Amino acid sequence: MPVRKIPKNYLGVTGGYSSCKNDDMSSFESLLEKEYMLLLDFDDTVEKFEEQPVTIPVPGIPKGYTPDVLVHFWPDPMSGEVRKPRLVEIKSTDDLERNKAKYALKFAEAEKYVAERGWEFHIANEKEIRTPRLANLKFLREYRNIEPAEADLYKIEQLVGVAGGRASSQTLLAQLAPTDDDRLYWLPILWHAVLTKRLVCDLDTPFSDDVMLHLPSGLT
Repeated sequence: MPVRKIPKNYLGVTGGYSSCKNDDMSSFESLLEKEYMLLLDFDDTVEKFEEQPVTIPVPGIPKGYTPDVLVHFWPDPMSGEVRKPRLVEIKSTDDLERNKAKYALKFAEAEKYVAERGWEFHIANEKEIRTPRLANLKFLREYRNIEPAEADLYKIEQLVGVAGGRASSQTLLAQLAPTDDDRLYWLPILWHAVLTKRLVCDLDTPFSDDVMLHLPSGLT
């Protein structure tokens, strides 16, 4: 439950982000925050995240300091070790540099706050957020609202399985779509399968016209 309601800001970007991981609408007050939430939503190590999670008392600042997001992680599947929750402030490098003195006390108090709770404090900027992974996820998210027939998704999985568990997107389309009309039908289904992790690819490499796809581990 957010401790602070994000007000409308006509000078910046505010709104709601529909999170499949949180199963609710998360509020953001900058485009950079929204983009960070998208990365969290598709990070398999993240269990859930909370926006505007806590207000930290800061001397001389009546309203205190409310960081942007608190991230909770799943236990490591191999070791069972659980990462510390991460309290995150999301700011552009320009803002951080321009307002360094303004933020210094807030960030210092945040470090004390997380140390008392066994958490960690992290400042995320656009260099960390605006990566090839983000661009790929933005592309895939355009296919989130379609509802392919299960038989179509299964047909794609079968073709990848016959190919040994790996196949390129162009190879699959060549098999599925002999005509342009067929291609228009199958292309959204193919990317929806990637979005929903029925197929897997390297999200950290910029997508090209031909993307190597494979079945999730254990399904090959």
